[in-house]
Amino acid sequence: MEKLKIGIIGCGGIANGKHMPSLKKLSDKVEMVAFCDIIIERAEEAKKNYGTPDAKVYTDYKELLADPAIDVIHVCTPNRSHSFISVDAMEAGKHVMCEKPMAINSAEAKKMLDASKRTGKKLTIGYQSRQRTDSLFMKQEAEAGTFGEIYYAKATAIRRRAVPTWGVFLNEYEQGGGPLIDIGTHALDLTLWMMDNYKPKYCVGTAYHKLNKDTNQGNAWGKWDPEKFTVEDSAFGFIVMENGATIVLESAWALNSLDVREAVTTVCGTKAGADMNGGLRINGIRNNVQYVTEYAVNGGSAAAFYDGEGGEDPSAREARLWIDAVINDTEPSVKPEQAYVVTQILEGIYESAKSGDIYKF
Repeated sequence: MEKLKIGIIGCGGIANGKHMPSLKKLSDKVEMVAFCDIIIERAEEAKKNYGTPDAKVYTDYKELLADPAIDVIHVCTPNRSHSFISVDAMEAGKHVMCEKPMAINSAEAKKMLDASKRTGKKLTIGYQSRQRTDSLFMKQEAEAGTFGEIYYAKATAIRRRAVPTWGVFLNEYEQGGGPLIDIGTHALDLTLWMMDNYKPKYCVGTAYHKLNKDTNQGNAWGKWDPEKFTVEDSAFGFIVMENGATIVLESAWALNSLDVREAVTTVCGTKAGADMNGGLRINGIRNNVQYVTEYAVNGGSAAAFYDGEGGEDPSAREARLWIDAVINDTEPSVKPEQAYVVTQILEGIYESAKSGDIYKF
């Protein structure tokens, strides 16, 4: 079988930390033949490390899309450009894997969804937290009915002091927000997926800029520039679904808290509950006695890209499932319709935080 030809648009941190290493592990199925970045040296370095000998390098993504030989595009750019690059790629006849979040707002995400339907090209979003072994195990239990009806859940992405100081993470114009849209999006996607519930009714949100200006920072990734820290340092949401289910979403890059957990979910159902607090635990009642069962499955944060059980880490599993979906013409594991709802809810929390009022979907 002829290998799928991949083009990488955006050769920065997430491309080097996740997408390109994962695709390299699929060398029997794919080859990276084109790299684009506004900084030409980054694209050239990506070609050297991951590309075929005759791979091409671009600074204009539209020139890359003009190559009819390319089958699949991975969009690894700042959030603001996710939508229009993905739409242009699908219009050019390419399947698209776009890094999370889907887009900077729901209107832009809808353009991507419409383009996928219009062109018949596959679209997926990079929510690799679903592919952790603890997530997959919990999802199997949810589908088996272990939890019954899940009517309350918590989506948690809390860092004590781990503000990303590279790239454009602190730039609200480029990113659309801070920890809520960066890591809160992973926790929310994981939670909605566990609940299999994608119908929000309303939400209330708060967003804080309480620690942005701190000069006494103690940050894990070095000092941030208070003048450039224009996004929130933490944000929280209370979401009510159409069926009455409730989700509490917590996100922070900097918070005076020791309850530090990233991209995890807690679910509470009519039959049992589960959390990812120090490992996967399921709790319930059996023979009129309370029980807690701990499972020996790996967890880990969304950012760690750790080696999971069986030698396949979550990002590698995500890439394999995506490429197999393209080859076999099946649905991607992360459906764009699901990622669209995540974007809607994130936008609702931000809008509620700005208005100080309830946001109705």
